[in-house]
Amino acid sequence: MSVTENIKQIRAVIAETAARSGRPPSSVRLMAVTKTVDDERIIEAIKAGIDIIGENYVQEAKRKRDSMDKSLEWHLIGHLQTNKAKLAASLFDMIHSVDRMELARELDRRARAAGLIVKILIEVNVSGETTKSGAPLAEATALVRAVAALPNLSIQGLMTMPPFCDDPEEARPFFRRLRELRDEIETERMPRVEMKELSMGMSGDYTVAIEEGATIVRLGRTIFGERPPRQLKQGE
Repeated sequence: MSVTENIKQIRAVIAETAARSGRPPSSVRLMAVTKTVDDERIIEAIKAGIDIIGENYVQEAKRKRDSMDKSLEWHLIGHLQTNKAKLAASLFDMIHSVDRMELARELDRRARAAGLIVKILIEVNVSGETTKSGAPLAEATALVRAVAALPNLSIQGLMTMPPFCDDPEEARPFFRRLRELRDEIETERMPRVEMKELSMGMSGDYTVAIEEGATIVRLGRTIFGERPPRQLKQGE
């Protein structure tokens, strides 16, 4: 199927899953993950109604954003190095991958210098896998408390990636635990902490994520098909 047809089908699945979970379809936003996707297919997705683009790499996002519709939301979902914080703070509408205080302080410093308030999510490594980024589950609440004191960052919620598994149901406990953590943090009523977003669920497990409370699902392969291997460019 075409990108347009894929998006139409995905939105139908999102609406059905949300309704089955007692939620309005509008409570779940569809992000198109465009890592290594060519511009033509991204533009087709935008024409089909995609209004959130998720990128893994700062430089790749800058090139694409400079040449595309500025009214879109551009979100960073990949690991962010502190030396890219200056560009990231001014480039993205939301950064999903804040997982350590060092990065938060640098983003806050860069945002303050630019006169910005940067929306962020705290990335949590719910599974405890050593190969994944994210604050350890046991330390996540303390990290939220510490980041909440930084005036130029606005915490909007949490993000996670579960372990890869063939059966989407195996991801359910990790999504559920992130939602429970969100609920626990909400009870503290911290300043500049809204906890309204749960960024979780990808092509293989997004329906389960929606059932467990996802507000942003990050889909790439289901929209665009299989990607070619990525070739790193100098400076990335």
